Amino acid sequence: MVIGFAMLATGFVFVCGANDGGALLALALRQRELPLYVVLAVLLAAIIAGPALFGLAVAHTFTDRLINAGDVRGPLVVLAGVGVALALVLTLAWRGVPTSVTLAVLGGLAGVGAGLGVPPAWSTLGVVLAVAAIAPLLGGALGYLLGMAARRLPTTSRLPRAMRYAHVTAFAGQSLAYAANDGQKMFAVVGVALGVAHRARGMQAPPLLLLCATAAVFAAGAVLSLRRMARGATGGLTPQRPWTLVTAGLASATAVFGSAGMGVPVSMTQSATAGLVGAGASTGVRRIRWQFATPVLTAWLVTVPASLTLGYVAGLALRGTL
Repeated sequence: MVIGFAMLATGFVFVCGANDGGALLALALRQRELPLYVVLAVLLAAIIAGPALFGLAVAHTFTDRLINAGDVRGPLVVLAGVGVALALVLTLAWRGVPTSVTLAVLGGLAGVGAGLGVPPAWSTLGVVLAVAAIAPLLGGALGYLLGMAARRLPTTSRLPRAMRYAHVTAFAGQSLAYAANDGQKMFAVVGVALGVAHRARGMQAPPLLLLCATAAVFAAGAVLSLRRMARGATGGLTPQRPWTLVTAGLASATAVFGSAGMGVPVSMTQSATAGLVGAGASTGVRRIRWQFATPVLTAWLVTVPASLTLGYVAGLALRGTL
């Protein structure tokens, strides 16, 4: 199980980098004001500093609040649930349909737990999914309001420089929000793997060296998927306008930070996409390229039911072998 967890944790962090990190970098680089090494350094610094700055409340939701951490089968639930999530995310990605890794993990953990005889906390899952549904709506609403405000800024010679500073601020906020909330699913998997290796109960906080290794694997996935993400659905949602990207970044960071305070995991990619739609809609609904938004929304809607079903089948199969 130790070797299995180590391999799974590495693969999971890489996929998170390819899915989440690649999307964040692609959005940040659309404005072409910052080089890749700068935005990547900002994102990785936030991930490494995340546990020290924000704690691990969201990570504990995956490992303690959603499943019974005291059950000896708890690590197996995490192992199988994350495996189910990876299989679903990679299948959808292969077909060119992006989805939320966070939603896939939530559904996978709950499904495997139910099938294996370790019932998840359904009330907790309901609250988490409700907040996860509200966060993109909040991101979209904030994106719209901030977009309307940005359109009323006076045009001066200082505006381009101010926009550059605002762009850096927005991306730094997104990076910190990701580390405080959505990125903690990586800390949960790595922490449980570390606990299994040391035969400790519950999730353990990764040491600094392991955090740096996690960031390195995440960076590899993000860089390798960057070109695909730049050509993907999120990149084509709205026309490229500096203030649209800035307002979308500020809106998504606010929505995700707010959820982190409750210890509830939400998807940064969902919130960022909703922020883009809201900011673009502030110039007119027709400016949104809905042909790109529809497959993304469809994937979000089917991810939880699909991962829950697959997880339950996997849990039943594991139960029969124990």
